[in-house]
Amino acid sequence: MNHARADASVVRCSGATVSLHRRAFVQWAAATLAIASPVAARAQSPTALTVAAASDLKFALEEVGVIFERQTGYKVRLVLGSSGNFYSQILQGAPFHVFMSADEGFVFKLADAGKTRDRGRLYAYGRIGIMVPHGSPLKADGSLKDLGAALRDGRLKKFAIANPEHAPYGMRAREALQHAGLWSEIQPFLVLGENISQTAQFATSGSTQGGIIALSLALAPQVARTGSFDLIPAQWHQPLAQRMAVITGAPPQADAFYDFIASPAAQAIMKRYGFEMPR
Repeated sequence: MNHARADASVVRCSGATVSLHRRAFVQWAAATLAIASPVAARAQSPTALTVAAASDLKFALEEVGVIFERQTGYKVRLVLGSSGNFYSQILQGAPFHVFMSADEGFVFKLADAGKTRDRGRLYAYGRIGIMVPHGSPLKADGSLKDLGAALRDGRLKKFAIANPEHAPYGMRAREALQHAGLWSEIQPFLVLGENISQTAQFATSGSTQGGIIALSLALAPQVARTGSFDLIPAQWHQPLAQRMAVITGAPPQADAFYDFIASPAAQAIMKRYGFEMPR
């Protein structure tokens, strides 16, 4: 198995495959470690609110953060990465104020360890699909039939998924590949991203022939223009139930951000990036 190593960075929708024009990568793939939004002039605290967020939220939370800062005056610093890695860091006392996980299980375990104020709230459901760059010999086929054929006829050389050991989107990708009967056969060709944003970089930059990425990233114009995307059936994997919680000892602005994510303004942005809202 090929384990790609790099620093943590940073559509078939409704049954129709979308192919988009090829353009060069710009800066989206390099911005994953931390994203600090502009500070509102009326900031009410010298300390930034630090949000540890699953990297599938990158583009959605950039927009949400701008509106939140404008309305509240609180400065927000987004730190994007793998939910499993954030879980380990928070257990060890990392100075985050809010945790937005792509897998609710990590929030539950932190709550049981006394690291969060409560068991948090479900804020969205995510989806996965296959992304292939323009010029790839693979097809954006969410049934994964073409991927299986590519394994048999030799077209497949490298294929990206997030590391299933700690990245929820990688866990769901593994389950989908297992459902399709391809997991054992495809392992020698896998390139593992540290998180789903890095996986999307691998899947669209030409360093692999495609990969399984988050719908929320595939819908971003910076990513969509690089190739084609097709949703994988939701029934093929466990739900990507995404949960957030306020970390124990967080300042009052953490509660304001926690509540803002459930507001109509924030939910409208999340829906635009393909997230399903919990009832």
